Amino acid sequence: MVMAAGLGKRMRPLTITTPKPLVRVAGKPLIDHVLDHLGQAGMQRVIVNVHYLADALEAHLKAREWPFEILISDERDLLLETGGGLVKAMPMIEEDPFFCLNSDNVWLESARSCFDELRAAWDDDRMDALLLLVPHSRANNYKGVGDFHLDQMGRIRRRKPGHVAPYIYTGIQLLSRRLLADPPQGAFSTNVLWNRAMAEGRVYGISHLGLWFDVGTPAAIQPTAEALLDA
Repeated sequence: MVMAAGLGKRMRPLTITTPKPLVRVAGKPLIDHVLDHLGQAGMQRVIVNVHYLADALEAHLKAREWPFEILISDERDLLLETGGGLVKAMPMIEEDPFFCLNSDNVWLESARSCFDELRAAWDDDRMDALLLLVPHSRANNYKGVGDFHLDQMGRIRRRKPGHVAPYIYTGIQLLSRRLLADPPQGAFSTNVLWNRAMAEGRVYGISHLGLWFDVGTPAAIQPTAEALLDA
C-alpha cells in the first residue's frame, strides 16, 4: 500500500497545483521513486490511495506501464488520514503481512533491499508492525530530534517530549492485518494503531543500512537531487 492522499501542506507552494506525489525530484515524481523500488523488489500488486488532486495522480499512474498491478483506493469524498486510509483499502490488500509506504519516500538501498531486510526480520508470533528506521547519520536533510528508541529486542518506544531519539521513521513498514482489528471509525492516524500495539509490545523496528532523504519541503529538493546524482 502506498499512501498518496495527503494535502502536502509543507511542500507549498509547489503543491497548490500539483499533488505532492507528483512533485519532481532528480527528474521524476516522488511517487515514481517509490514505485520503481517496488518494481525492483518484485512486487505484484500495489494499492495507491488518492484524495488531493486525485485526477492528476490517477492519470499519471495510468500513463505509465508498471511491472505490477495498480489499484486505486479512492478517498475523494473524505480524506481518511493514514489509519483510516488503511482500513478503507483493506479489502484490496490480499497479503498478510503487507508493506505500507509513504509516497514521498526517497532512499538508497544497501547491499540488500529494505523489503528483504524487513521480510527477514519479521516474526509473526511477536509482531503486529515492523518499522524501517534510520539513524540521524543516514537521514539526509532531516533537522528534527528523532522519533523512536529501540530496546535490545528491537521493540520500539517513542521519544519523550524534550528529548532526542536516535532513530527516525522512514515511512516504510511491514504490517500484520492484526494491527487493524477493531479500528476507529472514519479518519484517524496510524499512530492510534501503533500506540495500541506498542502497549502490548508488538511494534518493532530495524535500522535501514542505506541512505534516506527527508523531502518534506521545497528546500530539500535540490540537495536530494544532487545527492542522488552523486550516488
